[in-house]
Order: sequence, then C-alpha cells, then structure tokens
Amino acid sequence: MNKKYIEEAALLQEDMVAFLREIVEIPSPSCEEKGVAERTKSEMEKLGYDDVRIDSFGNVIGKLGDGEKVILYDSHMDTVGIGDPDAWAHDPYKGKVENGIIYGRGTGDNKGGLASMVYGAALSKKMGLLEGVTLYVVGSAQEESSDGLAYKTVITEDGLRPDVVVLGECTGLKIYRGQRGRMELTVTTRGISCHASAPERGENAIYKMVNIVKGIEELNRNLRDDDFLGKGTVAVTKMEVDTASLNAVPDKAVIYIDRRLTAGETKELATAEIREIAGDDAIVELSEYKATSYTGKEDGMEKYYPTWQLDADHHALKSAEAAYKEIFGEEPVVDKWTFSTNGVYTAGIEGIPTFGLGPSVEEVTHSVEDQVSIDDLIKAAAFYAGYPLFFKEN
Repeated sequence: MNKKYIEEAALLQEDMVAFLREIVEIPSPSCEEKGVAERTKSEMEKLGYDDVRIDSFGNVIGKLGDGEKVILYDSHMDTVGIGDPDAWAHDPYKGKVENGIIYGRGTGDNKGGLASMVYGAALSKKMGLLEGVTLYVVGSAQEESSDGLAYKTVITEDGLRPDVVVLGECTGLKIYRGQRGRMELTVTTRGISCHASAPERGENAIYKMVNIVKGIEELNRNLRDDDFLGKGTVAVTKMEVDTASLNAVPDKAVIYIDRRLTAGETKELATAEIREIAGDDAIVELSEYKATSYTGKEDGMEKYYPTWQLDADHHALKSAEAAYKEIFGEEPVVDKWTFSTNGVYTAGIEGIPTFGLGPSVEEVTHSVEDQVSIDDLIKAAAFYAGYPLFFKEN
C-alpha cells in the first residue's frame, strides 16, 4: 500500500466536499444541467485544468496534460427527480453532512463521482503523474434519459476518442467491467370501439393485449443466462389505453417493455421474440429518444443500448487492478453493474475499452437514501489520481 495517494487526496477533502454540496444544491434533471455544468467548469478552471469547455450537447470537458496516451474519466451531471419530498429524511437539495455521509439527490448517482474525478484528475497533475498522458474529465449530460447519447457528440463532433474510458458510476469502490444492455419497445393492439353495454359489437384492444402480456411474462422465465453478466430479463412496465369513454370498448392499447440483454442477446433477437409473441395482429416497435439540450441542440437515438464487457485480461483492466493494489493495499473485487451506464456507447457502440470505479453503491441510486461517504470520495479521488501512471506503465 502506498499511502501517498490517499494522504494527498485527504488534503482535498474540505474543498471537494464543498464542491459536491454546491452541485447537489443545483437541481439538474436531464436537459437542465446548465447550472451544474457552469459550476463544474469554474471548479476545473480554479483547479488549474489546461483547458475547459462546454460542447454543443452541454457536456463539460476538462483537459489535463498533452501526452500520447489518452484517458477519459466520465461522470454524468443529470439526476432523476426526487419523487415525494416528504419521503426524504434529509432535504434532497441541501447536501447535508452527517456522521461522515453526504445526503441528497445525486450524491451517489453521479455527482459524487463527478466531484471525486474533478479533484482526482487535478491531483494527478499536481503529483506529476501525467507525463506522456492526456487526461480528460467529462461531466456528461442526459445520461439518465438516454445512456451514452452524450458520447455521440463527444466522439463524432468533438473528435475525442480515448484509449480507455473510466466511469465514475456507483461501484462501492469495486472495479466494474461490464453490464447488461437494454432496450425499450412498444406493442400496440387495435380494436373496434363500441358502447360498453354491448361489447360484442366491437373488438376490445385490451383483450387482444392480455395474451401478449402473459407471453412476455413467460418469456422472462426462459431467457438466457451468462456466468458473468447474469440473466436477460423482460418486463411490461406501462400500459396506455385509448377509449372514447369509460362506457366504451377501447380501440387501442399500448404496452411499454423494458428488455435487459445479457451476453449473446441482440436487438434483432429481442425484437423477434416479442414479435413472435405478439403475432401478426399487433405492432412491435423499438422506441426512440429525442430531446433538446439546455444548449439548444436537438439530438436522439433509438432506445437500444448494447451489452458490453471488458475482457478480464485487457490491459486497461489489469492496470486498474495494479493501481488498486498499490493505492489501497488489497486485491480489488471485479464485478459488473446491474443498471446501465454511458458504457453502452463508449464500449457497446464504439468499442472503446471501458471500466468503472466510483464512490457510493448501487443500492442507494434513484432512492430517497441517495448518499456518499466522504471516505469513499477521498479513496475514489486517490484512485483517479494514480490510475494514469499505472495505465501508462503496465
């Protein structure tokens, strides 16, 4: 164990915690990240980043160093909403500190990761670890609404294609090297409306949907499993009905489907499975996402987010394990996310080696228990400071 990394990161605690609390106080749902983006940009500038800018999509991009090896750290700035405010023990927008824990929306997912990356990268420069390395820190936009879409701009428009991407998503300081993919589909059935007092005169769109829903439930029991990524899943998550009134037989029904894809499952396979269940009398469609960012840029993509995993023997992962052992003095736990991340684009679409290590844990994400420990922030910052050296040398 080399104590210098954690000792140096611990010296940043006061400023790093203050920064995190400030960005937690700024609500930032998808497409409304402007306040957090501007605050993050100013913090990077204060810390001496070589270049800082906000791109057309609204991502904050900070650069340190100018070496041949290119590393990118990513944490997203947007958060989900808070739901019922009365369900929170602490104000979700105050970043309250209690017993070494910071509470509030986004402290875990993913502003805690952003704060520790912003400070960890700056510490890497201060410690002289960036010789031969260019290190980017990206505060990405719209991850919660469309995983990975931010990197369509970062890679194709900004021209930034790193050798490795490190995600700051919640891992509990474990190293995660993959995740199941996901996709969103709809199934539509149509009927013939009539007065509900004589339903035999029409054709009920809901009744047409019943067997489809049952078939999807059965499909979930029989999807393939993978030793590392786990089992594929499918679930009906919402239903909408068009009807003239509560006294009329509905002529249209739509269900929304969340499909999680394990290794070997593709968009084409998953769509074909649903079409087989739905039959010829229903319409199956892959959903699309389109939105306008706070910068005014309209963009989107189909709601297919590919499965990905980094090979266990890949240099990027081996160097992460070496850095972990040196910095923390113990063997890392290597695992995978249950949920989805921006890795669906960097690794799943672009094939860029990607892994993650972040403060906080999956279990508190999107919950009223959203939190991160100060100790985890320090340790994550220490890892982000040290990793460039090990990636370059191992």
